[in-house]
Amino acid sequence: MVRTSFNSHTYAVIMAGGRGTRFWPLSRRRHPKQLLQLFGHGTLLEQAVARLLPLIPRERIYIYTSELIRGEVCRRLPQIPREQVVAEPASRNNAPTLGVAAHEILRRDPNGLMVALPADQTIAKPAEFLRVLRAGCEFADQDGRSVVIGLKPTRPDTGFGYVRLGSREARIAGQNIYSVKKFTEKPPLAVARRYVASGRYLWNGCMFIWRATTLLENFGKHQPRMARQLNELAKAGGVRSAKNFRRLFPRFEKISIDFAIMEKISNIHAVAADIGWNDVGSWAVVYDLSAKDSEANVRPQHSLSLDSHGNMVVAQRSFVVTVGVQNLVIVETDDALLVCPRDRSQDVGKAVQALEKAGIHELL
Repeated sequence: MVRTSFNSHTYAVIMAGGRGTRFWPLSRRRHPKQLLQLFGHGTLLEQAVARLLPLIPRERIYIYTSELIRGEVCRRLPQIPREQVVAEPASRNNAPTLGVAAHEILRRDPNGLMVALPADQTIAKPAEFLRVLRAGCEFADQDGRSVVIGLKPTRPDTGFGYVRLGSREARIAGQNIYSVKKFTEKPPLAVARRYVASGRYLWNGCMFIWRATTLLENFGKHQPRMARQLNELAKAGGVRSAKNFRRLFPRFEKISIDFAIMEKISNIHAVAADIGWNDVGSWAVVYDLSAKDSEANVRPQHSLSLDSHGNMVVAQRSFVVTVGVQNLVIVETDDALLVCPRDRSQDVGKAVQALEKAGIHELL
């Protein structure tokens, strides 16, 4: 049984402001990755909300996104009150986002507990995910404690951050909770192999739980300038004053919550989670998670594959024929075509940077 305080004081903050440049050309500024339907029913963002609703009611779920897509987010999530879909006027990474969200939650509820989650992930075990959240929230619902949901690694991956576990501190609802000794950002492959082999490291999937007061106290200790800016914004009306929010939010430093806070604090713990998690970080990940034909291709029905193996084909209109090619990503839209080796799909974001540098903004 979940405590009454958890039921009535827990708020979710879904971070949905990213651009998803590695999913170009399908992902654009006005239609980023979190609004793509890559697996299952609905977009990644819709799936993120649906996973939470059995635990956290819609009136306590916030979506922080960009001005460019707020209208589309509201259209796709009519169950979320419009005032809880916050449009950020500038991209400032997630530390300012979560600081602003903490002030908004604190305004509503002095005992508010925050669950911060990214919009662009898949979770194959939703029931286990809810059990992990329950345990993490119960442990974090105490002044000073911060909890990261740590993912059990399935491979040595250099694209994720890692958390080093200390001693086991508690077991709640069948979930082990450990002290955290260290955060490490995206280590080299040899180091990642050692981490996974040791059994003492978890992936950091950017899922955190704190009381709103705890997070703001940590901003005061470790990011005093940003803490002052957050207080100024809150006194000016916060997200409820569109004019002041648009004026003050772009002044924040662009920094992640990991660098700003989590790597600096000591009273931090991790719930060790095995929830079938994936951050859906590239077309290669979509390939890995998708159903394949007899030649290990992922392709639409309106396509033809001859002597081709291991390809990922996404086509909105054209009939795509592949002949004698292997391990490619081919993505076609009305105005662009991407072709790259599947093992280079992490570099698609570099192509977007090159387009920006060349001033080809109509393709962004």
